[in-house]
Amino acid sequence: MPLPLQPDRKPTQQPGRAGAAAGGGAEGTGRPLVKPAASVAIVRDGPTGVETLMLRRPVGGAFGGMWVFPGGKVEAADLGTDEVDRARSAAVREAAEEAGFLLARERLAYLSHWLPPADVPHRFSTWFFVAAGDGRVTIDGREIDSYAWCRPREALSRCDSGDLKLVPPTWVTLHWLSQHADADAAVRAATQGPPESFVTRLATVGDIRVAMWQEDAGHRSGNPSQPGSRHRLTMAPGAWRYERARPRNVNIPLG
Repeated sequence: MPLPLQPDRKPTQQPGRAGAAAGGGAEGTGRPLVKPAASVAIVRDGPTGVETLMLRRPVGGAFGGMWVFPGGKVEAADLGTDEVDRARSAAVREAAEEAGFLLARERLAYLSHWLPPADVPHRFSTWFFVAAGDGRVTIDGREIDSYAWCRPREALSRCDSGDLKLVPPTWVTLHWLSQHADADAAVRAATQGPPESFVTRLATVGDIRVAMWQEDAGHRSGNPSQPGSRHRLTMAPGAWRYERARPRNVNIPLG
């Protein structure tokens, strides 16, 4: 049964200048412009639990070879009362364009907001949604060249094996989905409590990349060895690991 959604909630941590950056970029800083974007994790009930629709972008384009949720840039035609509402319209449109999926916009639950590191070449301020849906998937073979319905834990395992290429926002969202028994439970969880804000800081330890977020003690300095709380994804070859823990009696300022 479709779940009624609550009014849009404020993120747990405001994405700072996300709105301004999405509209105008980082003028005068030499950094790439930040463009508004949206993505939707479409979930259904499979034989052994929740499944989500994954799409593969063709090699040679933006995010080439990556497996992603339906999504893309927010266009001028994507209408809404605010930036989240316009992103919701974009997610509905992209699901139809990329996968032939028709979603009711009022059924999209706002899950999270993501900002990439300042120095990546393609910067998108991205709103992530979750929606229950099932049906025929139609791809064009150009913008999307393959698709699969995956159990979230299976997708994470295939990432470790090298069979499925993911970016951190997709990996973390799959990790979140893996904690829910069915599609309704996932959508219900996304409607409860405020959506999360992820401002990504990347670091490298040897040949291992580490993505850190605001709660992590190393986020401000960019030093993954900084003692204290942890909110990070360590992307060791064959063994990506997500950590989220705050030691007792440790107060690490966010930012």
